[in-house]
Amino acid sequence: MTAALRWFGFIQSSHLPLSELLKFILFANFSIVGMNVNLMWNSVGFYQIAKLSIIPVSCFLEVVMDKIRYSRDTKLSIAVVLLGVGVCTVTDLSVNTQGFIAAFIAVWSTSLQQYYVLHLQRRYNLSSFNLLGHTAPAQAGTLLLLGPFLDYWLTNKRVDAYNYNLVSLMFIILSCTIAVGTNLSQFICIGRFTAVSFQVLGHMKTILVLIMGFFFFGKEGLNLHVVLGMIIAVAGMFWYGNASSKPGGKERRSLSLPTSRQQKHASFSDSNEHGGNV
Repeated sequence: MTAALRWFGFIQSSHLPLSELLKFILFANFSIVGMNVNLMWNSVGFYQIAKLSIIPVSCFLEVVMDKIRYSRDTKLSIAVVLLGVGVCTVTDLSVNTQGFIAAFIAVWSTSLQQYYVLHLQRRYNLSSFNLLGHTAPAQAGTLLLLGPFLDYWLTNKRVDAYNYNLVSLMFIILSCTIAVGTNLSQFICIGRFTAVSFQVLGHMKTILVLIMGFFFFGKEGLNLHVVLGMIIAVAGMFWYGNASSKPGGKERRSLSLPTSRQQKHASFSDSNEHGGNV
């Protein structure tokens, strides 16, 4: 797909250092494998808790790395989103040591990967299409090489031993095609906003899945507390959008202001001295 996008002119030639590409691939691959193993080893409830914890970890990375400052309303709106999605999705909670380790790796690698999307686009002036053109082939290549061995180590099953048929191949192709759009939308959203905004928006997917499940499969799984959680989460999303867009809602702290003032003061003093000499 990236080759087709390049042929149609959506992806232009650009530069991304190999060291930066390898870092991104490491974070992204650990994210994919970690989330899948997290779901395999833990309950669905703990998996949802792990997904929710990506937002505070992403906030922490933005505060530490980019010196982002959040207003009180922005922090509260994020908490409301987490509460609402938690009420919707978290039911049974069971975890073991290896499951906790997998969840920990998954949360931090996902947060770092999404932070790195914005970092690379800004630092190397890459569009979403260009970044996808650099990362997708490398990520696909590494997963194709390492995935089967890792899969066999974790599940004791070989990918090539699966009984492939036309239906399964169609779903694999459909899944891969949708994944291109998912990755591209992630790059566009994070590049225009931030990883935290992407995560808040991404939880709308959970709400839509629950709503679509109601339309396709009836009322099963959609009770009063789930509806209440959906309402709380959507209200929190609107609040976050409003709070973060206000002045001071979410901004980078300026560390150069005192220095610039000192320079201006020094320049003013120098000009006075020169004026006095003349």
